[in-house]
Amino acid sequence: MVSRWQAAQSLSPMDDYPLHQIADTIRNVQTSDRNFYDRYYFNLHNSSGELFMVMGLGQYPTLAVQDAFVALRRGNSHRVVRASRELGDRFDTTVGPIRVEVLDGLNRLRFVLEPNEWGIAMDVVWQGAIPAFLEPRQYVRRKGRVFFDSVRFAQTGCWSGTLEIDGERFAVTPDRWKGSRDRSWGIRPVGEHEPTGIHQGSQGMQGMWNYCPMQFDDHSILYICNELNDGRRELEEAMRIWADPEREPEWLGRPEHAHEFDAAGEMIVASTIRFPAAPEGPFEVRCTPLLPMYLFIGTGYGLDADWKHGMYKGPLVVEGLSLDYERDRGRFFGLVDSPARFEAAGKVGWGLFEYCFIGPFDRYGIDRPLFWNLKL
Repeated sequence: MVSRWQAAQSLSPMDDYPLHQIADTIRNVQTSDRNFYDRYYFNLHNSSGELFMVMGLGQYPTLAVQDAFVALRRGNSHRVVRASRELGDRFDTTVGPIRVEVLDGLNRLRFVLEPNEWGIAMDVVWQGAIPAFLEPRQYVRRKGRVFFDSVRFAQTGCWSGTLEIDGERFAVTPDRWKGSRDRSWGIRPVGEHEPTGIHQGSQGMQGMWNYCPMQFDDHSILYICNELNDGRRELEEAMRIWADPEREPEWLGRPEHAHEFDAAGEMIVASTIRFPAAPEGPFEVRCTPLLPMYLFIGTGYGLDADWKHGMYKGPLVVEGLSLDYERDRGRFFGLVDSPARFEAAGKVGWGLFEYCFIGPFDRYGIDRPLFWNLKL
């Protein structure tokens, strides 16, 4: 039985706000499902293929863990700074040298990676270019088990501040340094492996996952497609969000995709996303990925045995990882995130091109097992 003294220790400054959803402190969530999470995701690029960064921070209340990472791709270099600690006060979004600060909710945030022995440091402020948009809820149940039950809002925007890589200093200015972010929470597989039972060999998510937040001067397009091998879709979205908050978002109808692969049939090198049922007439967006990063490697998103989201590592652990896409190509697999150039009706935009194929996908001749190795 939890004593009154123990219950009091879960209080935080957040409990002084009228935010509660259940008869408990903010530290605790309604479900005891170990896979409940609450996470930030950001990416940053300078509108080119020079460098690409992905940053994240997550809390796992029922696992009592908070972790964070910064991943960098520059040339063939894949580098990660990551940290994990025991979760106490959920109001404290600091993990070792990494922290997130909300300056103006749904609009401005600060992301900091303090100087460290791994040579990457940053102090940057996010400014949303469009109002934050709540995407469709993702719900996947297989053989009685809920694998996904989560919500997420997305936003495109710009960065300002400073970035340092091995002593080289970059002035981050909003004219060139753009990106996208999302906030998601709910249930999604995290932490150490569980006994699989009847689910052995199956995955919560299947088929093709393709996600592109595209930022143009006066609007952004949020496109999602999770399509199964037989053509059914478990999740899709196609919305135009205007920079002017007075203008209503536009649903663009069912999106269609046509991906183009390299000669080996392993990497998407270009894609055309079509919106044949858009309210003002059909149009298409030409997508060109510029610098693919394997997000699964070292960040916690993947299947690494030594570092997964929500994995307990101790009171506080801070680590660095450095790999080379040529030398270590056998270690890279799975979900690909890339800064991308988007062209539509004579306009050029920038954003994220994200994809993964989970199991076979006949339309593109993919017959390989889950998260096959790819080369860049």
